[in-house]
Amino acid sequence: MSKIKLKTKRGAAKRFKKTANGFKRKQAYKRHILTKKSPKRIRQLRGCVMVHVSDVAAVRRMCPYL
Repeated sequence: MSKIKLKTKRGAAKRFKKTANGFKRKQAYKRHILTKKSPKRIRQLRGCVMVHVSDVAAVRRMCPYL
């Protein structure tokens, strides 16, 4: 019997990083059309946040070897 290798979703592999407590991701809405967004809003979108608990299983399926 041979083991089947699982393919990683490459888009997901680029978006998520594994940490000790789950997965981290960048925040959305900071790519374009930034002129109409207030500086406070742009500043608060800085940095990374953790993937929500309800989405962790889906990320784990997309990235089996992360």
